[in-house]
Amino acid sequence: MKPVAYQRKLEGKSNAYLINFSDGKDYVVKYFQPGFEKSLPNEWVGYCLGRYLGLPIPFAKIIDIPQEFSAQVPELADLSATPFQFASLYIPDCLDGHQASNICHIQNHQSLAGIILFDYWMNNRDRTRKNILLREEMPHSFRLWIIDQAEVFGGYAWEQREIENLPVNLIESATHQMMALFVEEEQQFYQQLELIQTIPILLIEEIVSLIPDEWNVTKEEKKAMVSALVTRRNKELPEIMKNFIKTVYRPLHECLKNINGLRNSRS
Repeated sequence: MKPVAYQRKLEGKSNAYLINFSDGKDYVVKYFQPGFEKSLPNEWVGYCLGRYLGLPIPFAKIIDIPQEFSAQVPELADLSATPFQFASLYIPDCLDGHQASNICHIQNHQSLAGIILFDYWMNNRDRTRKNILLREEMPHSFRLWIIDQAEVFGGYAWEQREIENLPVNLIESATHQMMALFVEEEQQFYQQLELIQTIPILLIEEIVSLIPDEWNVTKEEKKAMVSALVTRRNKELPEIMKNFIKTVYRPLHECLKNINGLRNSRS
């Protein structure tokens, strides 16, 4: 798969570009760049683990973009120090969480508990409404995808000492609250926790080992990534999940129940 035509720069702080490739599809490409050193490693690890969990993440891959292609585009010319970039399939005809209104149904609602737990496991504190995609497939009924895992492990420029001490507090996320409204049973959180905890450690190690050397993640940092994920899913994630259910999920659904009861009494 090779790049064919540059389309445009996309909105956002992570400098993503829309490029058409030889398979006839458009991809969102993020280039390795100074100041965002861990952005692409984060994207790769987050993508692989999210896909393993069956979460709605667009297909992606590490792509080799020839320097001669980047050199022809002024916006890309200074970003091609390494040939390896991260490309994810562009999903057309979508709105972000700010643009979509009157959401009455999420068609793939079975994935929502998994997304919330995934974000807490990976310490993704950037699940904003801009980092979901919603495509209306029936009136007020949407299919949801998650995009942009660039700030898992707490940020796009983390240091080893930081991921060895990831926070355990709840994230103030209106997007998580919106998704939680469509999680039908809290048991779904426990099911997703079990799935996360049974991911083979060897698979996590293999995913991390495939980070290109050109992305400048040291062996010690890769080892710390694996250790953080394994430790967090077993020791911290269960307590974080219980706190989320108690503090966010149950109050939301109790409020929703009261509103529905009030509507029914008036009708």
